[in-house]
Amino acid sequence: MCQDFVLVQVQPWKSQHARVLGSQLQGFLLYIRTSAVNRHRSCSNTDGAYKHKLLLRHVRRLSKSFLSQRGWVSKKHTSSLHKVINFSERPKQLVSAFFVQLVVAVLLVTSASVAVSKSPSWALSENNLLFLEAWRTIDRAYVDKGFNGQSWFRYRENALRNEPMNTREETFLVVYLHVDMAIRKMLATLDDPFTRFLEPEKFKSLRSGTQGALTGVGLSIGYPTGSDGSVAGLVVISASPGGPADRAGISSGDIILAIDDTTTESMGIYDAAEKLQGPEGSSVELTIRSGPETKHLALTREKVSLNPVKSRLCEVPGSGKDLPKIGYIKLTSFNQNASGAVRKAIDTLKSSSVNAFVLDLRDNSGGLFPEGIEIAKIWLDKSVIVYICDSLGVRDIYDTDGSSAVAASEPLAVLVNKGTASASEILAGALKDNKRAVLFGEPTYGKGKIQSVFQLSDGSGLAVTVARYETPAHTNIDKVGVIPDHPLPASFPKDEDGFCGCLQDSASACHIKGLQLFSR
Repeated sequence: MCQDFVLVQVQPWKSQHARVLGSQLQGFLLYIRTSAVNRHRSCSNTDGAYKHKLLLRHVRRLSKSFLSQRGWVSKKHTSSLHKVINFSERPKQLVSAFFVQLVVAVLLVTSASVAVSKSPSWALSENNLLFLEAWRTIDRAYVDKGFNGQSWFRYRENALRNEPMNTREETFLVVYLHVDMAIRKMLATLDDPFTRFLEPEKFKSLRSGTQGALTGVGLSIGYPTGSDGSVAGLVVISASPGGPADRAGISSGDIILAIDDTTTESMGIYDAAEKLQGPEGSSVELTIRSGPETKHLALTREKVSLNPVKSRLCEVPGSGKDLPKIGYIKLTSFNQNASGAVRKAIDTLKSSSVNAFVLDLRDNSGGLFPEGIEIAKIWLDKSVIVYICDSLGVRDIYDTDGSSAVAASEPLAVLVNKGTASASEILAGALKDNKRAVLFGEPTYGKGKIQSVFQLSDGSGLAVTVARYETPAHTNIDKVGVIPDHPLPASFPKDEDGFCGCLQDSASACHIKGLQLFSR
């Protein structure tokens, strides 16, 4: 599934406590030695009890600091310290303060060294460090600082103590799977389907998909819209020209019944898209129903360039000498090419003197959040586009001053459906709430949250929900969607040729008069 995100590099977690410990010990010993010498110069030999109390006070202070902050000094070594101090009290023993200080220092350093070498909290393997990277990323970035009602720090400690991430007898692959599962288990406690772990290959595929190319079979898919509810599976919206699916004869309107023997009857388009993508050169098996025929096809994945925009000029019957000219723009994704492609399509259509525009966002599952903002600026004068919120309320506002607008006055209709998600919903909500467009179709998917994708040190990644958003009218559309102004006929086509046909043929079941598209 495409996400609204930015890529972030997470620095590996490393402990600095050994160096801090050394600094604390040096300062402590210097202070004791100076205090003892100064006291020796100004006091008589009868002040031995005072020197003992001074030494004991600092030893206890440092020991208490270690115990509360690190858990390093054991009872065994604490007992040894008291034995040394008691030994120094014997009136008949001629032990210098310097010797006592030296013994104390040796015992403290030895105790700390033993604790560092044996403590499971700091003897961290690469798998532990990878888990801590993931934990720290969620701790810093996740939108819900209550972490679904749990103590996030306690979860970390319990996981490091109990999760099998360091089994030495296992092979490297199995150990890696252990830490993989530990991270997935941690994310599952958040009960957020959009916060998820991405293996290195999936992370690489997701990143390349937002950059205008994708390794897959070249299919755009969506939910079927049959009014009788008899269609089970996912419908092919389009096949990229020259791609694997196109060469195999798959075309718009075909139904995907199964992917690699997994039925698509209840499969979401995001899960299906992930199954269709994969390493270049790998294969995927599809069961396709094309009309009355069912076909089993084995396709080889390859890198497919994604052009997110298709456009068409439609001349429709109207009154007067001049036929209304409608510029139809279908936007299929929000990759790095999207805003530039929309601008280019508008310029081309304007050169043909269009009277109005239709922006088709059906089955557009989103993509890059910044591209959604830039496309909104194309259609809007001075307006708020979206409010970004966290647990404390509004934290950021995206708006426009109108300087980027190229089509801010022409009548505009926007087509949406339940496959319209994420950045598409931000765009549709902004155009609706600012009364810039009339929306047609069905309620959108309802993904009112924004994810960032963070890269971990091993090449894997985390998609993390970092914020939620509200439309300009402060509507939270999460799990509700953007509600359109009017429905569309059930048989309304999803391609540019079919769209023009419905406007031009008054006898067709999908016919809508051109001017009705722009009336509220």
